[in-house]
Order: sequence, then C-alpha cells, then structure tokens
Amino acid sequence: MEIITLDKVTKCYDKEYALKELSLTVNQGECLTVIGRSGCGKTTMLKLMNGLLLPDTGKVFVEGEDIHTADLIALRRRIGYVIQNKGLFPHMTVEKNITYVPVISGKTNKAENHRLALELLKQVGLEEEMASRYPSELSGGQQQRVGIARALAAKPSIMLMDEPFGALDEITRQSMQDELLRLKADLRLTIVFVTHDIREAMKLGDRVLVMDAGEIVQLDTPERIKSFPANDFVRGLLQAVG
Repeated sequence: MEIITLDKVTKCYDKEYALKELSLTVNQGECLTVIGRSGCGKTTMLKLMNGLLLPDTGKVFVEGEDIHTADLIALRRRIGYVIQNKGLFPHMTVEKNITYVPVISGKTNKAENHRLALELLKQVGLEEEMASRYPSELSGGQQQRVGIARALAAKPSIMLMDEPFGALDEITRQSMQDELLRLKADLRLTIVFVTHDIREAMKLGDRVLVMDAGEIVQLDTPERIKSFPANDFVRGLLQAVG
C-alpha cells in the first residue's frame, strides 16, 4: 500500500531546480533510504512530504491526503521528523522534550505524559533516570535517541529522518542503525531516511533512492543496485561499500 506519493513534483529556489518532475511512491512499512550529493534535493523532498514546503508544480499525497488541501499542522503531528542536530530544547528536561508534541496537542495529564516518556526512553534503549536530565548532560548518541523518542511520542506511522546519525562516531552510529531497524520492525513504521553514507543506505533501506540534480538516478533494492548500478555515478558511490 502506498503511503506517500510524489507525482511529477517540481520545486525551484531562485530559478534553480531543487526537484525536477520527480515521481515517487513510498510503501507502507518500508524504509526508503535516500542518497546523493549535497544540494541534490534530498532535504527538499523530505520537507515536501512533511508539508513544510509546497511544490511549485505536481502533487504530494501523504496517507491519501493532498498536502495542498490537508490540515498541515495535524499532518505534521502525525509524522515523526528527526534531524542531524537532534533539535532538542536545551532548557527542557529530557522528559519535557519527549512529551512536547503531546502537550501542545492538548494532552496535559502529567502522570500519563510521565509514563509515556519512560516508555519511550525504554523503547529507544535509554534508562528511565535520563528523564530528569538536560540535553547538555547527555552524549551525542543519547541525545539522538531522545530525538527519536520525541518523534515517536505522537505515535506516528511515518518517520522522516534527515541525516540523523551523521554527527555520531562510527560505533555509536552502527548501534543507532541497529536500533532503528528494531524500532521499524516493532512499530511497523514507514521511514524515509536521508543519508550521505552509501553503506548506511544499503544497510537500512528496503529500497535505495539515488538522486542527482533533483532527479532520480536509480531506485531499487540494495541487492539490485549493487548488482546493476545504473551509471558511473552509482558505481562511484558503491566503491565505498566494497
């Protein structure tokens, strides 16, 4: 079942194309990883899926809703969004960071929110005692886990992730990748995951989308991309995989 659809989507900035008539579907329950050069349109595509941007031409549908006519605030609250710098509020405890979206959505029962925060901390592999700490008291990997917990707080069916592990050391990064695969399986999430690391894209993706200059270069399973790279650009990316 298709949960996200982009139909001939074009987006320009100052007359420069970020996306050129891009058509794409994301299936329910899959992890689609997205890789390409800086400026190739990866982040623009995520923002269109989240209603943070509207296409200049073409249509974007999320869970069957056209983002041109959807309630965008309600839509965004149903979608988890995780970015590289975690986006945590430094003046809030971990618990308040995690429960921020439920609280602004009207769920103000403190006991229920506390239980939710503890449940999500456990879900992302953190100890309950972390709830009372502030972001500055956590390691980079712990902060990223809190960022994921916050994205999960609204019980989304879709997670959009923009290079979330890019600033982490290799050991922590691999641990977070494994954690994400577990969460995807446990929660049946649909994930669109932008990365600049082809090894990460191949490990996490049910399908891998290779982009260049706002267009799709190749979209296929990791196995088929490795066996049948579409062009020299894809072959160059694959050199890092070995």
